[in-house]
Amino acid sequence: MVPPTWNTRDRVEEYVELMGGGTVPTAVAVSTLDVCEPAVGQPADHYRHWGLTHFLLDGHHKLEAAATAGHPVRLLSLLALGEGLAESEDYGRLPALRTQLRSARVTGT
Repeated sequence: MVPPTWNTRDRVEEYVELMGGGTVPTAVAVSTLDVCEPAVGQPADHYRHWGLTHFLLDGHHKLEAAATAGHPVRLLSLLALGEGLAESEDYGRLPALRTQLRSARVTGT
């Protein structure tokens, strides 16, 4: 994100108006996946932290408009394989994890 003061007010307002009419704009980001484990700890407390970080390339005005108006934005995320702290098998698990999250949202669990 950039500071909102860097965005052009007229462009933000244009997106607020479009979103009010039902348009769901798309923002674009490059993303990295980090999977980290604790450096020390008891084996019973072993856990892994998954962090999918998005670096916004295009859509700063859209995101500010969405935050202002309370409307959704689509995110096209281009995952940079091999650039984060994840192993190849972690990347392979992403499709199943995304399906699991989508199912949880639909069922409300």
